[in-house]
Amino acid sequence: MNLDRAVMMFAALVLLVSLALAHWAHSAWLWLAVFVGLNLLQASITGFCPAALLFK
Repeated sequence: MNLDRAVMMFAALVLLVSLALAHWAHSAWLWLAVFVGLNLLQASITGFCPAALLFK
């Protein structure tokens, strides 16, 4: 698995977990989904992905 796929998988898992937690635990977990979405948007614009640093 290359770095791009690992980052996308990590983002998808965090997003799905945050949505599940928002559904079953507390709606404040939706802020984690917003944070992931904003990071994906930022990475698409700037080309820099903070999560990629974790996988290097």
